[in-house]
Parts: sequence; structure tokens; C-alpha cells
Amino acid sequence: MAAVVTHSQESSARTDARAGKYLTFQLGSEEFGIRVMQVREIMGLQDITAVPHTPPYVKGVINLRGKVVPVLCLRSRFRMETAEATSVSCIIVVQVQLSEGDAVLAGVIVDAVSDVVNIAPAEIEDTPDFGSGKTTPYLLGMAKVKGKVKILLDIDQVVKATDLAELNEMPHEHDA
Repeated sequence: MAAVVTHSQESSARTDARAGKYLTFQLGSEEFGIRVMQVREIMGLQDITAVPHTPPYVKGVINLRGKVVPVLCLRSRFRMETAEATSVSCIIVVQVQLSEGDAVLAGVIVDAVSDVVNIAPAEIEDTPDFGSGKTTPYLLGMAKVKGKVKILLDIDQVVKATDLAELNEMPHEHDA
């Protein structure tokens, strides 16, 4: 019986760690959330400079006040159907932790930003086991807010360090 209590306590502690404020946004009919603490800014779509030899979901880079910031399309990253950009499509600039401990900026393209919500521990459930044996490290859990399910993302896992490392290793003009 003690093992069940311990497991329940571990699960409860994990849920508590995931609670907090999230910026919610839409991709198609689904709503996702990322921790507000990692959001640096929200901007309209702008010209993105394509970078050769990158994965299809890496759309390129933008110049953000003198910094080169990689931009990923979350629809492509999650293998969702492509859609035309609209007047509410935008780039969310997030700060992600690399495995070496460095923090870098990255932009993610979303269909629309929804809201900032405070998600309580009781509203969060673990990601269901989809039975395929595939792991989903980029999912923190599922939040039930006002009768709707929001998919909570670990943006550090979504924007993998390897993707950013590839872009950071690209030759720069001053290296030539």
C-alpha cells in the first residue's frame, strides 16, 4: 500500500511543478500552452531568411534587434496539415535552455495567440499512453480549463538543442 501512496505523491509533486501561468495559442483546432516565463515577445509575421540544409520545420532566421533568431513552424514540427498564414498568425519568441546550460532565443510560428491562463495542479493530467511505444518528451501534460483540453508543451524539448546547434554552426559572413 505504501508504494501506491509514494507513487501518488510523486505524481502530485510533478503536477505541482507543471502548474502556473501559460500562454495559450492555436494550431488548427487544437489549443496549446507554453510557460509564460519562457515567452520573451509576440510579434506579427515578418520576412524570414531561409537557411539551406535545415529540417523542413525550420523556416529560417529573423533579425530581432541585431540578434539572429531561428524560427520554426510548429505546424510542420508536429506534422500537422499546412495552412495559409492569416492576420492573426504570429511568431512567439521564446527562451529555451540548451543542454549545455546556455539559454537562446527561438521563434515559433503559431496560428493565433489565445490568452494567458493560470493552470492549477488539479487541472493537469499526465499525457495519455498512446500505445505506440513512442515517447512524447515535449508534452508536459494535458490541462482541462473551462471544459476544454489544452496541450502543455515543454518548449525546450520542442525546440531541440540539435536544431539550434545546426543553425549556430552555419558559416557567418565574417567567417569567410
